[in-house]
Amino acid sequence: MTEDFYHVLGVNKNASGEDIKKAYRKMAMKYHPDRNPGNKEAEQIFKKAAEAYGVLGDPEKRKIYDQYGIDGLRGTETRGYSTIEDIFDAFGDIFGGGSIFEDFFGGGRSRGRTARRGTSLKCDIEVDFKEIATGVEKKLELTRREICDTCHGTGAREGTSPTNCPYCRGKGEVQQSQGFFTLRTTCPKCHGNGKVIESPCTKCGGSGRYPKKSVISIQIPAGVEDGTRLRLSGQGEPGENGAPPGDLYCDIHVTPHPIFKRHENDVLCEVPITFAQAALGHTVDVPTLRGNVIQVKIPKGTQNNEVVPIRGEGFPNMHGYGRGNLLVQVTIEVPTKMTLRQEELLREFADIEKKNVTPRQKKFFEKMKGVFG
Repeated sequence: MTEDFYHVLGVNKNASGEDIKKAYRKMAMKYHPDRNPGNKEAEQIFKKAAEAYGVLGDPEKRKIYDQYGIDGLRGTETRGYSTIEDIFDAFGDIFGGGSIFEDFFGGGRSRGRTARRGTSLKCDIEVDFKEIATGVEKKLELTRREICDTCHGTGAREGTSPTNCPYCRGKGEVQQSQGFFTLRTTCPKCHGNGKVIESPCTKCGGSGRYPKKSVISIQIPAGVEDGTRLRLSGQGEPGENGAPPGDLYCDIHVTPHPIFKRHENDVLCEVPITFAQAALGHTVDVPTLRGNVIQVKIPKGTQNNEVVPIRGEGFPNMHGYGRGNLLVQVTIEVPTKMTLRQEELLREFADIEKKNVTPRQKKFFEKMKGVFG
């Protein structure tokens, strides 16, 4: 059975509107959640008091309630008090536009719609492979919807201003009771804005925003990797009613290099050498990310795909100290064309090899005998 609303507020049926308001104010102060932290019973009383005042504080609804009870209000527009925030909004109406909690609890919760943060934007930036070795500054031109300089963001024609939506009374949403449920929907007239503009601004058409091109500088940090997303705080579109702006997200795309390949903070560079250079040892010229050329000594007897590391010639660590290495990977190039003299010398070398089998060859032949012998 539904509890009598007069009983909830502790007043009789002949109580004046002012007496009902005072009773509600007294209960709100007594059972406020900030004064009763963790007390579920106090919270329920707090909600029930708001529900009771929502009916008895409205002359038309009170008249229907007195004649038909709560059933007479089914299907009429009413406030929902399913959350504490709904009730905080209701108290502002009762106490002359200022929240009861601002007066008695030093602020903390404000009534009305929450101003929305500005829209965040996204862009793509191409960076040269060698630029990320030291970092680079890029200039980016983008179009953002800035606050209209004619109406200053109000959306209203000069000399006019937006007014509270008459349908939702500035709340941006309407609520209807259907049986035991409260349905909350976006206001169909103001589309959730809470305001309506009778005379739109001629420049922005009432949106309060106008597309504007801007050029901003973006510092690409040294060591950034391909596919990294950088966030530039506050470089998105402006927010509503003083809310903070959105952010700008930049996706970094590193242009491939014809010689270098990246592996974490190391740089891999393949250097082709001849068989003789690998066997006898050799010194080769190798380019670096810094743009200079260094001489790298290839040790005698170097094998194909063996790597010679050069410390500190890689990418800097984006999140710490130090740099990666330059990895010189040796690839032994087999000649496809030789002179008669080269073939003669190579055949002579091959004959000598037959008499001096290498340890690796010897081990391989022993395994092969074990498989097929």
